[in-house]
Amino acid sequence: MNKLDNFLSKHGAKISLVLLLLVFFRSCGTNSELKKVKKELQALQTQVKEFPSKKDLEIEGLKSEKRMIQSTDRKMLDVNRQSEIDREINKLQSSK
Repeated sequence: MNKLDNFLSKHGAKISLVLLLLVFFRSCGTNSELKKVKKELQALQTQVKEFPSKKDLEIEGLKSEKRMIQSTDRKMLDVNRQSEIDREINKLQSSK
């Protein structure tokens, strides 16, 4: 324990200075990383042109429901629901 105390008393300031420099240089790098992320975000925002409307989402939801019904083996109730889905999709597409 005496050796450690002696070492820290002689070189403690140097060690703390080196650690502070490392922390400082590490924090400087985060600014450049933030700039890179901002540039990537702006590039992605320019790619996104238009969000789907509520009608588009409803149509896609109905189409996926119809695909799910077709993938199962149930018959009569599902055939009726499929025809209802087709009518709703046609109604939504015609009202665009």
